[in-house]
Amino acid sequence: MAAAFDFWLGQPWALVSLLALFGLLVGSFLNVVIHRLPKMLEADWRAECAEFLGQAPPETPRYDLMVPRSACPACGTTIAARHNVPVLSYLFLRGRCGACRAPIGARYPLVELLTAALFALLGWYFGPGVQLAGGLVLTAALIALTFIDADTQLLPDSLTLPLLWAGLLFHLVTGTLPLADALWGAIAGYLSLWSVYWLFRLVTGKEGMGFGDFKLLAALGAWLGWTMLPLVILLSSLVGALVGVVLIALSRHGRGQPLPFGPYLAAAGWIAYVWGGDIVRWYLNGA
Repeated sequence: MAAAFDFWLGQPWALVSLLALFGLLVGSFLNVVIHRLPKMLEADWRAECAEFLGQAPPETPRYDLMVPRSACPACGTTIAARHNVPVLSYLFLRGRCGACRAPIGARYPLVELLTAALFALLGWYFGPGVQLAGGLVLTAALIALTFIDADTQLLPDSLTLPLLWAGLLFHLVTGTLPLADALWGAIAGYLSLWSVYWLFRLVTGKEGMGFGDFKLLAALGAWLGWTMLPLVILLSSLVGALVGVVLIALSRHGRGQPLPFGPYLAAAGWIAYVWGGDIVRWYLNGA
């Protein structure tokens, strides 16, 4: 039995298929994280403010990533298990609540499909091994951070800091990257954007980015090492500038309206994790 399972798992198509299915399940959970974590942080902030002011903290029912069960935001009906199957339930219900028929945002299946696609791509590119395991953890965290930042312009410490420590621990245990490179990557990642922030603020008197961006780049530095940071910064800046120009041209984004930078950092970091070495070698050989 074990030999048959190892043989099946060793087939590229089988591994990719398994990871795609696993990605759908993880994507469903990430939807919960994206929706609930900002609300949990807001509740904690209100409780801390009340404590600081010497007031009794507001009494609220338990609300975390596990409780209560998922419910329709329009009618409050608890979502049945058969209506909570990734992607398939959305298609079966035609994008509407099974109780009140209110429309369900397309974001939910898109996050599930994105997670499945990226997990499958990691399996196809890396195959079984520690690089794949690390990539799955990094990908899930970056997807959650991307959509939270897009919604709220926040990159929660409860995600960025564990991601940073996970990167350092990953390299300490696996030895895929010298720990010194990962540590200097974290330091350089934080200080590079921190320096840009203060330089921009001194010149313009405005804040050009949030502190969460520093911590996210520090986390990426811990995962990728300091040598990949120039590539991450270059890719994220190019994509961010291009998207910003397109949004302004389409009149969907005001010139003075802040644009979250986290999604571009996350995308650039993921690309660097998978193809960073190939891109750097291609550039050096071409130069």
